[in-house]
Amino acid sequence: MSQPELSLVVLRTANVLEMLSFYRALGLRFEQERHGSGVVHYACTLGTTTIEIYPGTDGSAPKPAQGGATMLGFRVEDIDKVLAQLQELGNVQQPTIQSTPRGRRIVLQDFDGRKVELTEF
Repeated sequence: MSQPELSLVVLRTANVLEMLSFYRALGLRFEQERHGSGVVHYACTLGTTTIEIYPGTDGSAPKPAQGGATMLGFRVEDIDKVLAQLQELGNVQQPTIQSTPRGRRIVLQDFDGRKVELTEF
């Protein structure tokens, strides 16, 4: 029996355009969608996984060690380039780049406070 594959991640936010700009700066390519009479949202396909950004109510992510907290991780080609693009957005912390056995790594927070790990490939 084969293992299930992750097929969908939905990020809800009160700041759709800011969140969209954050994840686009990582290199994700989102397209606007609307299914029937549903709300406008944005979708990006990575392999067999779809990441969607949907409008939601105002709020922030739970503390990283708290139940319900989620951390996303992406491999990117050039961390320095991503950081430069994020710096243009403003209000994005510029973390220290760490050298690890898996490569260069940083942990950021998106505009709702979700932890986002970037590892350079």
